[in-house]
Amino acid sequence: MWDASKCDLCGDCLVKCLYVDYDKDKAVADIKALMEGKEADILHKCITCCACSEYCPTGADPFDLILKMLEKTRAFPVAQEMIGFFEGAFAIPNELIPGDPDKPVFSLCIMEHWLPDRALDSQLFNGLTVVKGGEYFCLLGYVHLGLESPIEKKAQEFIDKLASLGKDIVFLHDDCYAMVNAKVKDYGITVPFNYMHLFEYLRNYLRDHQSSITKLGKKVAYHRPCASRYTPEKDAFLDEIFELIGVERPPRKYERETALCCAASIILVYPEFAAEVQAKNVNDAIECGADAIITLCPMCDRALRRPTTQYGLRKIFITNLCRMALGEEPWPELAA
Repeated sequence: MWDASKCDLCGDCLVKCLYVDYDKDKAVADIKALMEGKEADILHKCITCCACSEYCPTGADPFDLILKMLEKTRAFPVAQEMIGFFEGAFAIPNELIPGDPDKPVFSLCIMEHWLPDRALDSQLFNGLTVVKGGEYFCLLGYVHLGLESPIEKKAQEFIDKLASLGKDIVFLHDDCYAMVNAKVKDYGITVPFNYMHLFEYLRNYLRDHQSSITKLGKKVAYHRPCASRYTPEKDAFLDEIFELIGVERPPRKYERETALCCAASIILVYPEFAAEVQAKNVNDAIECGADAIITLCPMCDRALRRPTTQYGLRKIFITNLCRMALGEEPWPELAA
C-alpha cells in the first residue's frame, strides 16, 4: 500500500523503469503530481508491470499510488477483450478433485486452460487435492487493467473460499501467491491457512526425490512474471530447483529485478511496443547462451509462444522442465 511518509522523492522508482526514459527531475515531478492527486505523464506510459515498487528503496510502494491514479483517471487503455476475460473468469465452473487426506490442496485458479501440454501430468502432483474455477480466481490480474477496487472488493471472499478447504494450499499461479502473501495485507486481511508457492513445493519434492533425477546439463534463462514483484524473495527457491536438476542460469540483462514484462497486458493496445519488449527479452536470453527460456505464469507462457518461435528459442514451463529431469518427457526440439 502506498505510504507517502516513506517516500523521500529519490526518483528511483521511475528512473529505473525499463519502459520510460526518465531522469531524476522528471521522476520526482511525476511522483509529486500523483501525490497531489493530479495527472502525470507516467499514467499514460505505465504498462502495469509493478516493478517500480520493487525498485523503491524505502518501501513506499509507488505502484500502488500509480494504480489508484490509473483507476481514478482511466488513463490505461484497456482492450475490451481483456475486460471480457476478467468478467468471464468468475463464471468458470468450480471443481474440486479429492486427493490424499494428508496432502495439500493444489490451487489452479483459472489457469488450467492456459497451461502448456502435460504441464501437470506428473508424479510431482500425485495425491494432491485439486481445486479450480471462478471462485478460486485470485484477482491480482486486475492491476493489468489499471484497476484496484475490484481486488479489494473481492479479497476477503477469495481468502474465505480458500480457507473453507481446511487444508494447506500450494499455488500454481504466481498471482495467487502474491495476492495471499502480500496484497491482502493492504486490506488488513489475515490469512488463516498455511500455503506455499509452486517453487517451494517443487524444490521440496525434488530435494526429497534426488535419486529419481537425471541432471539436464543445460543453460536456461528465466522469465519472471510481473506478480513476482510482490514476492521477489522466492526466487531463491528457483535457484535451488535449477541446481537440483542440473541447469545453469547464466547472467543476463533482463532478469531478477531488471526482468521484462511478457507484454501480455499491452499486446492488444500497444502491439508494436509489446513486440519490441518481447524481442528484447527473447534475444537477451539467446545472447546469454540459454538453451531455453523458462516460464512460470501460464499467461506469460502463452504470450511468449510467438516470439520464442520467431527467434528460435525453446520455451519451457517450469513444471515441464522438472518433468524432463524426472525422465517423464524429453528435452524438446526447437519449434518449427
